[in-house]
Amino acid sequence: MSAEIDTSTVASSVFGAGAAHEQVVFCSDRASGLRAIIAIYSTALGPALGGTRFHAYPDEGAALADALALSRAMAYKAAAAGLDLGGGKAVILGDPTRDKTEALLRAYGRFVASLGGRYVTACDVGTYVEDMDVVARETGWVSGRSPAHGGSGDSGVLTAYGVFEGMRACAEHRWGTPSLAGRRVAVSGVGKVGQRLVEHLLADGATVVVGDVDPAAVERVRDHHPEVRLLPDPAELIGAEVDVYAPCALGGVLTQESVPRLRAEIVCGGANNQLAGPGVDKVLADAGVLYAPDFVVNAGGLIQVADEIEGYSPERA
Repeated sequence: MSAEIDTSTVASSVFGAGAAHEQVVFCSDRASGLRAIIAIYSTALGPALGGTRFHAYPDEGAALADALALSRAMAYKAAAAGLDLGGGKAVILGDPTRDKTEALLRAYGRFVASLGGRYVTACDVGTYVEDMDVVARETGWVSGRSPAHGGSGDSGVLTAYGVFEGMRACAEHRWGTPSLAGRRVAVSGVGKVGQRLVEHLLADGATVVVGDVDPAAVERVRDHHPEVRLLPDPAELIGAEVDVYAPCALGGVLTQESVPRLRAEIVCGGANNQLAGPGVDKVLADAGVLYAPDFVVNAGGLIQVADEIEGYSPERA
């Protein structure tokens, strides 16, 4: 990584809060401009599988913190899903719309290869199946590839389906019936997972309100589903008058300050690490909010790419 990073921050993060991590690898390739971090939380149950997030972090410390937290969540997710996999995650620093190139992805693939199978990568925010096909030109430790290359395609398909089924389970627990018919649901973030979740909810009879920092993402949803309501400021969704709040963008949205604004009785979404820190779970419980642990309900995508390792079978996944 570049010389800008505060080594004391790295030491504190990796050997303090991240002391449980088995391995943290900083990757740099000057020719392509690659700057990345691969974090392996645990390989106790098997190779660490987790996606590659391509994001414009404010600084390298924020990227490291995200990699550490996400890899830990992946270990919990794999264990809860009964998979013979550990937890890992990678982050690439940069704007994927500007900085993503074949050379950069291939350089990243060589770093994945250097870990010898301890880490298996896949898609995440800012990366797609086509990107994994490029990474796979340098390493075999890749999942979430395109169907044209024998892969399972976009893991958002089963992630969204799993979140929907998790939401139905929450509805049954809270209201006595596994249905969202007649319920109001706020979906924050309508990217790869959120847009598909909207389709499931509408088909089940729910009323949906959406928001996203990307106007194009919102327009895609509105083009297909004009009945969906839009809140111009997605930050307002957490306080919307709804029955269910579904965070499906980046993590950390549930804080000590934001939870008291919730009107929803249920929080169930596809985002990773929705709780901003320790104690937020108690605030939710004290407020009477039913919270579906993200690493349980959003595990569908992991199940999908894990199945691909053996040769993808949609029915089995």
